Parts: sequence; structure tokens; C-alpha cells
Amino acid sequence: MRWNLRLAAANRGIWKASELQRMLAEHGLKVSAGKMSGLWSGEPASIKLDDLNVICAVLGCGADELLIAEPDKVKRVDEPAEQPAAVSAAGPSVTPKCKDGRSLPPN
Repeated sequence: MRWNLRLAAANRGIWKASELQRMLAEHGLKVSAGKMSGLWSGEPASIKLDDLNVICAVLGCGADELLIAEPDKVKRVDEPAEQPAAVSAAGPSVTPKCKDGRSLPPN
């Protein structure tokens, strides 16, 4: 998911995080300066649904304008992982040896 708060606010003439912060407080959502900075300029790891509801009410938008789905970034669990570039399919395998002459346990 892509967080789109800044663009959604700009589309409504809100250009500063402090202005949106004040508007949110008028609707009962007190947001600290640090949290507001994260909401405004970053991608928050989580957001409460109640907070999202207040943001949508203040901006007059739906959650679909703030949260943009990016299904092409989702990987299937059963897809094989990409091999690192340094691994050569034709190269010989390396078998570690103990320095004291003992044999290694079987694989």
C-alpha cells in the first residue's frame, strides 16, 4: 500500500503539516509533531481506523484516496526465490574442512 496523505491534502489546498494537524485537532484527533511528520512525509507502518476516519472526514475523501493499493508489489509465497548473482550453476561446490584433521558430520 502507498500512503498518499500529502497529495490528498495538497489537492484540497492544504500545504503544511501544521495546518492539517490543527484541522485534525479541531475534529478531536490530537496528533504529536513526530507522528504528524511521519504521516505527512512518510509511509506509516500502521494507522488506527478511527484516526483514518477522522483524516478522511477532515479532507473530505475516502480511504481509497489515502491508501493506494499496489498489488504488483505482492509476491506469492510459493514463487521460488531469485538466486543471488554470485552463485554459479556450473561452479563446483565448496566443502569445508576442519583445521584439526577431523572429519565433518554427514549432511
